Parts: sequence; structure tokens; C-alpha cells
Amino acid sequence: MEIEARDLLGEIMDKIGYTFRDAALLLCALTHKSFANESLHEKEDNQRLEFLGDAVLGLVVAEALMERLSTEPEGILTQSRAALVNESTLAELARTIALGEALRLGRGEEMSNGRDRSSTLSDAVESVIGAVYLDGGYGAAREVVTRWLKDRLDDVAHGVDIRDAKGALQEQLQAQSQGPPFYNVTKEEGPDHAKTFEVQIIVDGTVLATGRGRSKKEAEKDAAARAIKK
Repeated sequence: MEIEARDLLGEIMDKIGYTFRDAALLLCALTHKSFANESLHEKEDNQRLEFLGDAVLGLVVAEALMERLSTEPEGILTQSRAALVNESTLAELARTIALGEALRLGRGEEMSNGRDRSSTLSDAVESVIGAVYLDGGYGAAREVVTRWLKDRLDDVAHGVDIRDAKGALQEQLQAQSQGPPFYNVTKEEGPDHAKTFEVQIIVDGTVLATGRGRSKKEAEKDAAARAIKK
């Protein structure tokens, strides 16, 4: 394995908090079908791992929601799970650890901005989860998923609206061939136990909207929702 590839795999392991015994599984999870199709030596891509990871992710999230929403009916659990495992949410998770930078893509996919395509990133997250499951079992996969989704699971437990305005904004900007949004905290007010945050969304050097909330994430979601309305 090339030094650069080992470095990228090491960075991803650090970010997800799991060290693979078989690093080849992680490498496979990061291999897009376009890369395998164009390679003379690489024949395996991440689609099978994606299939497995999707199932593991669904089970881990369902279990976490059963624990956190112990009195809620099935309908609420189903809605919450859908919001946590949809393409936009998973793509946002991928972006938090720069997963796109580690993907192995074919030339065409690379040239068409595949590294930041939500569907590609979402599939990669599921593939990584599938790889963790094969390498370390369900317990390891559960730890990785719950750590990765911690903020969103906490939001659910505290009754915060988890509809993914940030992901929707990302897709809208991508469809318009604009750059990715950057979230900049411009103000913090109040004591530690009752802070309020103000966040600006900046795209291509322009401020799209300003949001406010009781946490940075809540302020980011508010800003994203305001930007979408614009």
C-alpha cells in the first residue's frame, strides 16, 4: 500500500475513532465503482459494503432511538430514524471528517465533482460502517455510529427538530454549481448554562443568512433554513 494511501486511511481511522485490524477493508470502503471500473488491478468496489453498512446503520439507529425515546410511539421512532439515516444527513457526516478527500474515484467521477456529491458521500459512510462491522463486529460498529451521530441523537432526545436544513441547502447550492457553505460563529452571548449563538452562512465570500440558537448546531440549522427561504 502506498504511503499516501496509508496516511489517508490513518486519518480516517483517527476521525471515526476506530483502528482497523484489516486496513484493506477500509480501503475497499473508500473505493468507488468508477475507480474499480477504470483500474487494471482493482476489481472490488464499496457497493457490497454499502449494502451491509445500510443494514447495520439502521439497526444501530433504531436501537439508539429506542433507548432515548422510550415513551414515543412507533411513528415518531420511524420519522426520527428516517431523518437520521437519509442521504443529506449521511453526506453531512461525511463532510465533517472530510471523507470525500479520501475516496478513490475514477477520472470522470473526479471531474464531475464526485468528491462532494451527496449520494457518493452517503454511500461512503454506509460502506465505512459496513467495513467496521466486518472488522470488529456489531459492538465496534455501534460505537462508531453513535459517536458519529451523537449531536443528532442528542437533538432527538431533547426534542429538537432534526429535519436537515443544512443538507438541503448543501444540495441546493450544489445543483446551482455554487461552492459549499461555511458556517461562521459571529457572536456568543449569555452565561454558560444559557448561551445563545449567532452564526453566518458564507458561500463564495457572500453572507447568505444569519441564524440564532441555543447551541451552535441549532444556530447553523436556523441559518440554513433562512438561506433556503431566500
